[in-house]
Amino acid sequence: MIVVLIGYMASGKSTLGKMLAKKLNYEFVDLDDYIEEIEKMTVSDVFKTKGEIYFRKQESFYLKEKLENSNNIILSVGGGTPCFGNNMEMILDSKNVISIYLKASIPKLVKKLIKKKDKRPLIAHIETEEALTEFIGKHLFERSPYYSQAQLIINTGSKSKKNIVEELILKLF
Repeated sequence: MIVVLIGYMASGKSTLGKMLAKKLNYEFVDLDDYIEEIEKMTVSDVFKTKGEIYFRKQESFYLKEKLENSNNIILSVGGGTPCFGNNMEMILDSKNVISIYLKASIPKLVKKLIKKKDKRPLIAHIETEEALTEFIGKHLFERSPYYSQAQLIINTGSKSKKNIVEELILKLF
């Protein structure tokens, strides 16, 4: 089985994905890290030097590769991955794949992202908490039709990471 974790940046895809992979004895793959490894540069640098269109094509290519040639993995995809090309369809139509939307509230995302926005090219330019709240709200509004297609939706709310992982395991099996 392949479990694909989708959701907005800072929704917990990597952290929870690693914890879930450990519990299930699966491999954890972060699609962005995988792309960085192959491209030999950061996602930010790929965007800067080769452009977003190039990145999105590579992202689709490597997503397809992972979905077709993997088993027993937890795959965390970038926040934008489901929203481009036919990536969400590819995830939903793949055999032996379960997609999970980790749904976090806007205040929770703002609280997590405000501290590390410098590491996130998409929001690095945003100066205030109010502006970040507005940006995330608008972005989630645009992305939510894609995210909501996931087979399972887990509201992360104020639950502990451990409780979220337990909930994921219960829903998966």
